[in-house]
Amino acid sequence: MPQKTAVVLMNLGGPNCLKAVRPFLFNLFYDPAILNFSNPLRWVLAQMISRLRAKKAQGIYEKMGGKSPLLENTQAQARALEQLLSTEKNTYRVFIAMRCWHPLTGETIKQVKAFVPDQVILLPLYPQFSTTTTGSSFQEWHEQAEKLGLTVPTYEVNPYYDDDDFIEAHVDLLLPIYQQAKTYGTPRILFSAHSLPQKVINKGDPYQKQTEASVQAIVKKLEIKFDCLIDYQLCYQSRVGPIQWLTPTTEEALSKAAEEKIPVVVVPISFVSDHSETLVELDEDYKTVALQKGIPFYGRVPSLGCHPLFIKSLANQIEFPA
Repeated sequence: MPQKTAVVLMNLGGPNCLKAVRPFLFNLFYDPAILNFSNPLRWVLAQMISRLRAKKAQGIYEKMGGKSPLLENTQAQARALEQLLSTEKNTYRVFIAMRCWHPLTGETIKQVKAFVPDQVILLPLYPQFSTTTTGSSFQEWHEQAEKLGLTVPTYEVNPYYDDDDFIEAHVDLLLPIYQQAKTYGTPRILFSAHSLPQKVINKGDPYQKQTEASVQAIVKKLEIKFDCLIDYQLCYQSRVGPIQWLTPTTEEALSKAAEEKIPVVVVPISFVSDHSETLVELDEDYKTVALQKGIPFYGRVPSLGCHPLFIKSLANQIEFPA
C-alpha cells in the first residue's frame, strides 16, 4: 500500500499587508527563542518593540508593494519539491508552516491532519541550524501537534548547510556575477548572513560554525573551478538593538572593500528565497552604501529560490530524515 508523507516547509513568514506588519513583529519578538523572558514581561516587551519598529518596517514593505513576497516564493518551492518527489509508489504532499505569520503552525497542522499522512517530515528552509529559527519552529510544531492531536510519526530533517547540491546551487548562481565583477578587478565575495546576538552563539548555538562551513565549501569549489585562491569574507546583516551581534557587519565589510577599491559580489548565504533582507537590505540599502563609498562594482547573487539543484537538495533531506 502506498505511503502518504506530509512534508512541511518551515520558514519565518512575512506580513501580507501593511496592517499585518505590527502583529507580525509582535509574533517575532514574542517567541521565547528571541526574547528569553517569562511572561508577562516577554509579552510587554514584544508589544513595545513591535510598536516602536512598526513604522520603519512598514516603510520597508512599502518598497516591496506593501507585503512580503516570502509566502509566494515558498509556495513555488513547495510546488517544485512536490513535483520532484512524486512517485507511483508513494504520495507526498508539501505543506508550509510559518513561525510568525500565516499560514501559522497550528493552521498547517489542521491541514496535515486532514491529509491523514502515515508520517510527517519537518523540513526547515534554514540551511544552518539555530535555536532562534529551526529550533523554534520545531518546538512550536511539537507543542501545537500535541495540542491539536496530531500523533503520526514525525521526523526532523538535519541541517543541510554542507549538502553537495545546496553548495553547487550557490556556485551555479554565483559564477556569472563573479565573471561580471572580474572585469572591474579581482572581486571579493561577501557572504552575507543574518546576524545573531553573540550571547546566543556563546550558549552553544551552531549557526555561526555551520554558516562558516557553507562558505568554505562554496569557496573550495570556486577555487577548483578557477584554479586560484578566492578573496572572500563572511559578514552579517539585519542586526537589531544595542547588544553585541556577530561581526563583521556587511556594512563594515563594504567599507573595507571600498578602501581597497575592490569590486564585490554579495551572496545571501543564509536566505533561500527573496524577502526584505535581500530585496531591500541587500539590493537597495547596501548597494547605495557601496556606490556612495566608491566600490567599483556591486553585484548581488540571486537567492536559491527554485533552482533545480536546491530543490534536489531539499529532496535529498526528505529521503533520509533524522
